[in-house]
Amino acid sequence: MHKIQQVFDQGYLGYLEQYGMNYESNKVAEAIMSCKTPAMGGNQTICQDCGKTHFHYNSCRNRHCPCCQSLKKEKWIDAQKADVIDAPYFHAVFTVPEELNPLIYANKRALYNLLYSASSETLMDLARDKSF
Repeated sequence: MHKIQQVFDQGYLGYLEQYGMNYESNKVAEAIMSCKTPAMGGNQTICQDCGKTHFHYNSCRNRHCPCCQSLKKEKWIDAQKADVIDAPYFHAVFTVPEELNPLIYANKRALYNLLYSASSETLMDLARDKSF
């Protein structure tokens, strides 16, 4: 079992009790918890040298699953590195109060769009400010 699966196995029910179920999030969580386990099905091979049977379980192929997407992620990172300009840069992080999480989860598209818009406007205002 992968570490991420252990985290979900140990904490997902508590998360559901506290925040309730969201269809999209639950679909991802269920996929991650089932990934490369007997629940996903699989196949077996028999070693021709020693005769030992090996089981190979199928992956969930969910785009959010770190077990399945790690190779794709690494390839994507390598491709992005080729496009990065070798120059100093700033990393900005915008957060919202934790109390808004249930509202955001229930209205992801609208509230993420608002967050990105407000963040963008803030950065543009700071970029135009000559005092910095």
